[in-house]
Formats: sequence, structure tokens, C-alpha cells
Amino acid sequence: MLGALGAGDSQVRGVLESLDVQSTANVLRALGVPVPTLARTMTIRGVGLRGLRAPPMALDCGNSGTTARLMTGVVSGASLDGRFIGDESLSRRPMGRVARPLSAMGARFTFEAAADRLPMTVHGGGLQGITWRMEVASAQVKSAILLAGLVGDVPVEVHESSVTRDHTERMLVARGVDVRVEGGAVSLIPGARLDAVDQVVPADPSSAAFFAALAAIADQGELALEDVCVNPSRAGAFRILSRMGARLRYEDRRVEGGEELARLVAEPGELRGVIVEAADVPSLVDELPILACVAACADGETRVTGAGELRVKESDRIRAIVENLRAVGAEAEELPDGFVVLGRGRRPFAGAVTTQGDHRIAMAFGVLGAVPGNQITVDDRACAAVSFPSFWEELARVIG
Repeated sequence: MLGALGAGDSQVRGVLESLDVQSTANVLRALGVPVPTLARTMTIRGVGLRGLRAPPMALDCGNSGTTARLMTGVVSGASLDGRFIGDESLSRRPMGRVARPLSAMGARFTFEAAADRLPMTVHGGGLQGITWRMEVASAQVKSAILLAGLVGDVPVEVHESSVTRDHTERMLVARGVDVRVEGGAVSLIPGARLDAVDQVVPADPSSAAFFAALAAIADQGELALEDVCVNPSRAGAFRILSRMGARLRYEDRRVEGGEELARLVAEPGELRGVIVEAADVPSLVDELPILACVAACADGETRVTGAGELRVKESDRIRAIVENLRAVGAEAEELPDGFVVLGRGRRPFAGAVTTQGDHRIAMAFGVLGAVPGNQITVDDRACAAVSFPSFWEELARVIG
């Protein structure tokens, strides 16, 4: 997205050729950006902050909530009209949380099938600046507001009750934009151009967490995961795994393109249950399914609260986690905003997992099923392609 809006050519290395990234590329193409076919290394020719054009077709975001919410901010800032659609799963996810602040800035929204859900049409107009206090902890909503301010050339200030992922702020600063972070508030000062910057994409910590977890529940050995993003706002799963007793360490830590990278080395440990509270959740919300599977292999109770956002992900992940843990023989129960897992150590698990098409549920139970002695079947392995197309091949390679 930032390459498309930049002034000049940006080379991007380490591109993940996943369905979510393809959805973003397709939406940008519909807006007039000449995004080439996805490849591990590709050059994006930016059209500048004023260079987007009205789309001749619906903007299909597939399964990607990040695409839908962030591009809603971009389209609003560009004063364009755009009809956003998505697959069945994305069409169940709430969009009012992004429509409300953008409406307050001057954009208009219409919802077709149901209020707050896709399909949704943005009717662009001249935007005004805003100071917005977040209703829920959401990096996607924060980013949408920042991008609307950037493209619309108006000042925005977002106040967060809990710190959320800060990739957008870091990458904007690295491209010359005046973004300031002070005391829970993120401000964007208008008047900037967006510089073209070559970028190495760090390894996704949400994807890396599956293999760090695999190392944690193994009985021996270690895994080294290269060039992982260890940005503190995304590294919560690694902190929880360490608290549970897994042995994790960072090597070759450095900063590239505004992001912190390191080699992450993970080894087994004596695992114990932990408490995960609301303050922990923003930095690990997507990793909670795999952490629940690790908790099943630990000794004692793991209790997660403050994670109500899981109810409106690709599936109701609280229910999916608990029902599937029970299906393979673990003890778990739902809470309104989380779950409890009663771990019994590294005993065998067996059963059939129903993913509801949710990639993170599929991969989490795929990791649990990879432990010797476990016999777990996953009904929809293909859905992992949304975020990690080579997951099953990598898993097979690692476990031999």
C-alpha cells in the first residue's frame, strides 16, 4: 500500500505470496496502481498520494480484514467512491468500527446486506481532520485513520487505551511522514509526501509463532527462525511462550525499514499454565489459537481474558478453540471474552478438527497434530493459504 502511494519506485523483497497479499494487490490494481504479479522480489511503481483513480469494479478484499479496513481509509482520503466486497467470512466481520471515524472526517458509507457488514460503499468527499478515541483496540482502525489523514492531507490524532501494532507508524516515519507518538496518542501532521523506500519484509511473527510453539511442545531439538519481526507490539506470543517455560532467544537483532528483526531460536522447556490478560492481547491476538494448543500440553491452568475480539475474526475463534480442543481430548471451556485450558502435560491427543475455514485454527491444530503420538485430522488444510501458503510443506520438512 505504501509503495503504491509513494513518489517513485519501491523495491520490496521477501513478499509473501499469500491470498491476503493478493487481495491487497488486486484492490490497488483496481485503483489504477500498476502492481506487478506477486513475486518474492518486486518493484512497485508508486502513483503518489493524489494518483489513485476511481475503480471501475468492486474492490474485492477476499478474506483480508487488513485490506478492507486499511484501504477504506485510503479510498476515503482520496475522495473516491469505492464498493468493498469480500468472501463469506469477511462479510461477517464488523466494518462499522472503521466507518464511524471516517464518517466523522467527512466520508459517507452505505451498507447493503446488513448494517456494519460488507458489501459496503465508501462515498468520498473532502475530509477534515479528527481527534479520535478508539472504541476497541484495533491497529487496523488506527491505520485506516492515519492513511485517510495522509492521503486526504488533514491532521489526525488517535488515542488508544491499549497499545496496538505500530507497523504503519514505523513505516510512515521511515518514508518521511511526520508521525508522533506520545502518551497513548498517535498524531499525523499533514503536508508530507510519501518517499519511495526499498523494503525487506520481515518474517511474520504470527506465522513464526506456529513454529516457535512446535519447538516449545517438542521433546528435543531447536528451531531457528530467520529474520522474524520482533517489534514489541507484535511479539506478545513469544513473551507468553517464554513465561510458559519455553526457551526462546533473539540473535542478530537489528532494524530495517523501521522494523526490528532478529533470528528467533526456540527450544522445548517444562511448560506451565499462565494468565493472559487484556493488556497482553493486542500484541498476540492472532496467536491465541496456537497458544491454546501449547496450553493443552502444559501443566496447570491457562486462562485468557480480554480477548472478545476473537469472536469476530474469520470464525468465532473462542468457540472454535474450545470445541476443537475438546474434540481432540483436551479440557477447555469458553469465557465470554476468552477461554480456559486445563493442561495435563504432554499426553497424546487424537480427534477430528473442524476449522470453519479459519487458517489460524487449521495451522494451530496442525502443529498439535505434528507431535509424535498425536493423531489429529484437520478438515480444511487448504485455508492456510490465506496467510501461509507453504505451511504444510514447511511443517513436514521440519518434523521430517
